[in-house]
Amino acid sequence: MAKDHVDTDLDLELEDLPSELRWREWMRRIEAVLFASASPVPRDDLARVVGQGASVDLLIEDLIADLEGRSFEVAQTADGWMLRTRATYAPAIRTAADVGDQDLDLRDYDIAVLAAIAYHQPITRDELKDIFGKEISRDLIGRLHARGLIGTGPRSPRRGSPYTYVTTEQFLVAFDLETLQDLPNREQLEDAGITTAAEPRAETT
Repeated sequence: MAKDHVDTDLDLELEDLPSELRWREWMRRIEAVLFASASPVPRDDLARVVGQGASVDLLIEDLIADLEGRSFEVAQTADGWMLRTRATYAPAIRTAADVGDQDLDLRDYDIAVLAAIAYHQPITRDELKDIFGKEISRDLIGRLHARGLIGTGPRSPRRGSPYTYVTTEQFLVAFDLETLQDLPNREQLEDAGITTAAEPRAETT
């Protein structure tokens, strides 16, 4: 979310610079904002640090090209853009860096439940029980919630109006998805061994 305060000392148009240097300075400003932000930055917020009429999308494209070969990259999410380390460097980071709570540390069953929430949201605990054939513990839901991967959705129209669960922006970021439309298909989940754990129980007659 952008600050309401506007820095009056920030020269947006940079008219004293040649066009090529002006464009590069706008790129660097966007890079600095993405680097400093703890969450994805929307297009409208990035537009606050560049000249009027400058295309944020084109600046982002050039920044992506400029960062080619670096250890980090620009990633787009549903709500904007962010800088992140390239996946190929994850082993090095886990070996030498203090990543703390950034490690999701999820069990296989947690991932299966998270997948069920992602594909069936908004969904209640009882509906998750119908899918897995057993009660989904509050501790498991709490783990997913504590890691920012799920949030509370609208109340279900079912009796008692139970809470539902939905995935969050952090879920998209954590699993490198731009939108929920980018979720893998069933075959991909089966290959990953996820849907096996999430198969609904057989109907009894």
